[in-house]
Amino acid sequence: FIFFSCLFLLEKNFPASNTIRGFKQLLKNLFFFPINLSLSFAFIIPVTYFASENSFFTANNYLILDLIILDLFMYFWHRANHEIQFLWRFHEVHHLDEILDSSSAIRFHFGEIFLATLVRSIAIIIFSISFKSILIYETSVLIFTIFHHSNLKVPSKIENAISKIIVTPNIHWVHHHALRADTDSNYGTVFSFWDIIFKSKSKTKRNENMKIGVENMKDKNFTNLLISPFKSRN
Repeated sequence: FIFFSCLFLLEKNFPASNTIRGFKQLLKNLFFFPINLSLSFAFIIPVTYFASENSFFTANNYLILDLIILDLFMYFWHRANHEIQFLWRFHEVHHLDEILDSSSAIRFHFGEIFLATLVRSIAIIIFSISFKSILIYETSVLIFTIFHHSNLKVPSKIENAISKIIVTPNIHWVHHHALRADTDSNYGTVFSFWDIIFKSKSKTKRNENMKIGVENMKDKNFTNLLISPFKSRN
């Protein structure tokens, strides 16, 4: 919350794009927070803890290895959300946001989070990842996700240096470009090199006039965003 608040203030004073989110649009994104926070306490944490306590082997003490495994899983899970139509129905709610800033990082449909928890539990059991490592990774993911969705103008020298290792706003904004070829690229969550290894890095460069959202679609109100994954699409 402290990191989100600080970055939210910084991006308002040092924006990379002059397209600023209005109060009603901000409120819509913030409405996702209490739902997903409740889901965390009621489902995500208990299921994750159960998986870590019932893994195939004794949990290892290699934190770095656990973080790499979890981030690799996130890369493939994110990619699956774009390539499998059923999963895209839920993930599309995140991409329909037409303005990117730090609040976009909390705009995820509860169905996507529910499914991600179940699938990730399988990886936790197979690779015997400790609960401590999961908590550290999840905290890191939240921080990095807020950062790379933000509208903060990062000095080019710093951005170019850190983007070789971690996902930065310049990288992730291309992923939110309302052009499907770019939307289906740059899947990294924390580490940026997965997209290079698995050849999913876009050649498009971020620019201030880049249209954000889903190609040929408009954003919806909060209620329609919640029910859209369950509606028939003929």
